[in-house]
Order: sequence, then C-alpha cells, then structure tokens
Amino acid sequence: MVDTKKILRKWHILIKILPLLGLVMILKYATHTYDLEILALSALFTSIVAATTFLIGFLITGVISDYKESEKIPGDLAASLEALHDEAEIIYINKKSKEAKDFLEYHKSFISSLEDWFYKKERTKALLAKVAGMNEHFAILESQTQATFINRMKQEQSNIRKTIIRVDNVRDLSFVASAYAVVEALTFFLILGLLLLKQEPFYETMFLSGVVSFMVLYMLFLIKDLDNPFDYSAHGETGTEVSLKPLRDLRERLYPGTK
Repeated sequence: MVDTKKILRKWHILIKILPLLGLVMILKYATHTYDLEILALSALFTSIVAATTFLIGFLITGVISDYKESEKIPGDLAASLEALHDEAEIIYINKKSKEAKDFLEYHKSFISSLEDWFYKKERTKALLAKVAGMNEHFAILESQTQATFINRMKQEQSNIRKTIIRVDNVRDLSFVASAYAVVEALTFFLILGLLLLKQEPFYETMFLSGVVSFMVLYMLFLIKDLDNPFDYSAHGETGTEVSLKPLRDLRERLYPGTK
C-alpha cells in the first residue's frame, strides 16, 4: 500500500518549487520566441554558476551541522524527563509519598506543555516558568530522600532548561542572514542569465536551463527548511522538521492514553 504521507514528506520541496520551475520554463520559451536572448555563453557566465554553487555548498555545510545537533534534542529531553520520573517514582515506591505522586502529576502535565510549546501553542516564558515550578516539588521532596537524589533531579531540570533555551534560539535566529541574501541574489541573476542566454539547439538549452534552475531553487528551499528544524506550527512534521517521536514515545510509555 502506498504511503502518501511518506511520499509527500520526501518530495515536499519539489512540490513547492514546481510553480517556479514552470514559470522559468515559460519565460525561457517566451524569450526565445520573441528573440530576447541577448547573452552569449562565456567564462563570466560560468563563473556565476561556480560562485552560486560554492555559496550554496557553504550554507548547506553550516546548516546541516546545526541540524544534526538539533536531531539529538528530542531524545535528550526525553532522557532527562524519564530520569526525573524515575527518581520521583523511587521516592513514591519507598515512602508512598503524596508529594512524590503530586510531582509525577506535574511531570505528566509538563510533558504535554512541552509538546504544545514545540507546536507554538505555549509561550517559551510560560514553559520556563513551569521548569522553575519544579523547585517547589524538590523543596518538599528533599526531606524524603537522599540529597544525591535531589541533586540528580536538579541536574536534569537544568539540562531541560538549557535545551529549551537552545531550541528557542534556533527557531528565532536564521543562519547567516547576509549569506542568504547573497545566494538569493546570485540565484536570481543566474536564472535571469539562463533566460537571456542564446545557445543552439534551443531545446537542449531549455532542458539545461530547467535542470540548473531546479538545482539552485531546490537547494535554496532545502537550506531554508533545514535552517529551522523545529518549525512544526504550520503543518506539523511534514518536511525536514526534527522528529518528536522520542517525546511521544516517552509520554505513551510513562502515561499511556494521555495526550
């Protein structure tokens, strides 16, 4: 059975750029028909292609390194949250503590808030306040267990806070905005040059113009997608977004049936 969602996820960038490619091909045909092809192939033109390719390579290298780091974040958050749950559960098992049970309820609520935050249904300020809200529970639990247990819980709390701040920073800041501007400008001039380039036979030139335009447009859109691996707010995990499966699996494992 064909998995439509998987296919759309794989080819979503191509679907985005198809209208632009179609427009490029129509304009190329129009410039040929109305004899507007005024440029000849030269070393200067090929240098524009080389410069665009170099800058795209520079951007994709930087963005992918950040993306690979971002891929680890949901797993790291899930590990810290499970460690907090384990410590509280040990206290509850040993002491039958109502306070430990209350923290587990708070923990369950926090996981739901964290998932909402990834989808921009909750503000960062509110989520960080909930991270800080764990302190009240730690203060109560401190008298019911060893200090090392509370220290481990506070360490995991600190890890969660640092990770949330990092994700918020990745979502709000773009990778070298000035470099994007240069690549976008070069892409525009490269495609304009392809439209005005006179080369025979025409249909061969038209085919190559389409291939080069596809390459630069696809890479430009791919870089923009990779630059924000936490962009779930519009369509969820439909493109290059980092998978939140570790968090969903954790919620289902610790609190089956909750959403």
